[in-house]
Amino acid sequence: MTLTHTEKSEIDAANASGRQPIVFVHGLWLLSSSWDRWRDHFEKAGYSTIAPGWPDDPESIADAREHPEVFAHKMVQGVTDHYLEAIAALTTKPAVVGHSFGGLIAQKLAGESVSAVTVAIDPAPFRGVLPLPVSSLKSAFPVLGNPANSGRAVTLTLEEFTYGWANALSEEEAAALYEQFHVAAPGAPLFEAASANLNPFSQVKVKTKKAEDRGPLLLISGEKDHTVPWAITNSSYKRQKRNDAITEIIEIADRGHSLTIDHGWEEVAQTALDCVQKFAPTAP
Repeated sequence: MTLTHTEKSEIDAANASGRQPIVFVHGLWLLSSSWDRWRDHFEKAGYSTIAPGWPDDPESIADAREHPEVFAHKMVQGVTDHYLEAIAALTTKPAVVGHSFGGLIAQKLAGESVSAVTVAIDPAPFRGVLPLPVSSLKSAFPVLGNPANSGRAVTLTLEEFTYGWANALSEEEAAALYEQFHVAAPGAPLFEAASANLNPFSQVKVKTKKAEDRGPLLLISGEKDHTVPWAITNSSYKRQKRNDAITEIIEIADRGHSLTIDHGWEEVAQTALDCVQKFAPTAP
């Protein structure tokens, strides 16, 4: 068992509520608290929510910054297994919403038939997604530029964060988001994603075949995202489109990779909520 006391308490509360549950999955350089405003938005719409962290994530931004080394060595399948454990403890099949590597993990969960509906926002690429835009390579270079980072936790500089995440924002907002949300992240998942198409045993795989009970899927792309540009999200969409289940894609104008946490987060949250309400409505 890898669930924390806080995660178990959230699951118990969701089960006791009798409401349709939503599972939020964060990506690199954030903690689960980055979903707090989203959770409030969905709960006001009648849903219950849980936002597990990645295994052994610190409880707070302050703790994360004091001990960045705890993020090292986390890998995609281990994190996915943690969310599978959380979902298995729910009494109702949840909707799943994920961002960045959380968007990749959300698709892996959908491929395991444990999601009623899935929303993947600027999702990291999985095996079979081929485009490698220059901006994506530049965004990943602070990690991939040093092979030793595969076993390390990596903290971005403000300049690196601004390019990869906050390029569509003012300098003031970029600095504010960096101070409020940014924490170290494991380098391993980026190396896993970078080598996925060369490694038939990669953990960065998503089940997209028609035989899988994947459920409806919405992919959301930020128009100005440097880290996961449209070419990557659209390639993911084309592979997922092979599934018999409903598959949709939306591009949100003038938004970068920070679209879940910046000043325009509510537009993105409502787009995700509209999809969830369509396919996994709240209990009457």
